[in-house]
This record gives sequence, structure tokens and C-alpha cells, in this order.
Amino acid sequence: MEMPAARLYGKNDMRVENAPVPDAGKGELLIRVKAAAVCGTDLRMLANGTPCASESHPLICSHEFSGVVEETGAGVSPGAFRKGMRVCVAPNIGCGVCARCAAGGSHHCADMTALGVHIDGGFAQYVLIPAKAVTLGNVVAIAPGVSFEAAAANEALSCVYNAYERYGIDPGDTVAIIGAGAIGLMHAKLARLSGAAKIIMSDLSAERLKLCSQIEPSLILADRDLKQAVADETGGEGAQVVITACGSASAQAEALGLAALDGRVNFFGGLPSGRGGVTLDTNIIHYKQLRVTGTTRSSHAHYRKTLGMLAEGLFDLDSLITGRFALEDIGKAFSDAQNTIGLKQAILF
Repeated sequence: MEMPAARLYGKNDMRVENAPVPDAGKGELLIRVKAAAVCGTDLRMLANGTPCASESHPLICSHEFSGVVEETGAGVSPGAFRKGMRVCVAPNIGCGVCARCAAGGSHHCADMTALGVHIDGGFAQYVLIPAKAVTLGNVVAIAPGVSFEAAAANEALSCVYNAYERYGIDPGDTVAIIGAGAIGLMHAKLARLSGAAKIIMSDLSAERLKLCSQIEPSLILADRDLKQAVADETGGEGAQVVITACGSASAQAEALGLAALDGRVNFFGGLPSGRGGVTLDTNIIHYKQLRVTGTTRSSHAHYRKTLGMLAEGLFDLDSLITGRFALEDIGKAFSDAQNTIGLKQAILF
């Protein structure tokens, strides 16, 4: 039996073709995919290639996906999972026994395997969930009222929540966000939920800023001089929280100067390989007493926390899905994402 899938063979070589449908073995789950969101990781893997994808072993990407249980392997408890159950999957699978995993940090396990990055993910009609992922709690039920698209994008939101726990927002804070993509808007929405008084957002794309402001009208847009905008809105004091929601070295260097005394700066967006040598004025960190953090990925706890927020109606992710595509049009979805058209693209089955 075969299924349609988008398989990565190497750099700039993704092909939509038929692939074998996996069988659910002992302890495994077979998920019929309903939605798979496009992420920056997918774009980088297509543009640069990955050791996990080759001509002899193509890889099905997408670590942000949701669907329904199609088949349960032997030994899977029917009380936990059953056919037709709506589920989404935290993609990072730790070893389960190391100190990091034991502390709840399986997303930083040295032996971590990620769906859609190391093993086949969601750009296919079906995806096989390994028994270890089922046992370790990667698969989570989707509450009624939460769409498949939102559940797929929850992985990105959980990564944002990981950063949010590090930088923290107090009621009345001013927050500056560099980057008007889906990630930047997720940070903005969390800031609004936390009682931020002002949220200033900047981006090189005026169109993206306009789109973000349509979704979150309270945003203060700074499409030209962000430093001046922050100074104007804070009486020259600076922002309590500054977030770089983009992969830009210049944004990271600029961020320190935007922060207020005792401010918090989060480098959320990673930089391309080999371009991480950013020159920072550490005197700014010293004399402003800044707390500078970097975050990546998310834990199972983050993933379940944000999924619960969706279930309670505290967070709307559906509005951030601005492009919906069939699998055969995945090239267009990637092109739109690469060219910053819209905010987030999803492949629907």
C-alpha cells in the first residue's frame, strides 16, 4: 500500500511521490495526517540539505503536524489511544533515561531523535510514531474545538513559550519584538496575555507588519527606526523585554541597546551555520544589568501547556495560518514561506 508524500532527497530536491505506508509495530501508532505546518527548519533543510536525507534514503520532513490515529500496534493500551482519536505530536524524542530526560528536558537529550528532522515526519498521508515516543508521552489528544491546523502549529507556540518562561513579562512592561513573522506574533500574543502595556514590533517587510497589526491591532509598528520608536514609547528608558524573533545578527547586536535598565533580552531566532560570530557590546549588558537568554525547542511540558491554552480559548493560532495548500502544491507553500508571503503555511490532507 502506498501514500502520497513529499520526500527530501538532498539540497533543493524535494519530490512529491508515492511512498510505502508504514505498518504500526509493537507499541507504535500510525497517524493519518490532517495538517502539517511549514517551519523555518523545513526551509533550511531544503536549502542546505541534511545528512538525514539522501538519494538512497529520502526523508519526509515536517515536525509540526496533527491527525487521527489510524492504527495502534500490539501492546498499545486502548484506554490511551484508539482509532479515530484526534492527536498531535511533540516531535523531539529523547532517550528517556539520561539526566536531561529525567529532569524533563528530553528536547535537549544528547541522543534525541526528531520526527521530520531525523526520521519521517508529517508531509505525508501517514506518519509512524515510534513506540518510545508513545511511551514517553509525545502523542497528545486534541481537545474539541481546536483545529488540526492550530494543533500542528502548537509545536512552534510551545517553543515560544519556552522562551517566555526565560524572559518573563510583568504587567505594564514594554516589549520590543524584532521580526513580524508567525513567531514574532506568537511572542506578541503571549505578551498581551501577560499584561504588557506596549508591544512594539519591527520588520523589514511593511506588508508583514500590516498583516500582524490586522491580527493583533494593539501592536505599535516600527517599520523604520526601531531604536527611536522604543525611545519615544518609553520616554527614553528602553523596553523591559526585547526579543529577536528572526535569524539576524544585526538584530541581536541591536537588541541590547533597546533594553531598559534591568531588562531581559531573548535571542529566539538562531543564525545560519557559520554566521554566529556576532559582536556584542558587553558593557551594555554590564551597566544595564541585562539578563540575556537564548532558547531552542520545547519540552513535553511546554507542548502540553500551550495545547491547553488553545483548548481554553486563550490563544488563537488559526488566524496565523495564512496559507493552506494541498500536498501537490507544497512547492508553492515553501516559496511563500521563503519569500515571507503571509505568516504561516500549512499542508492539509
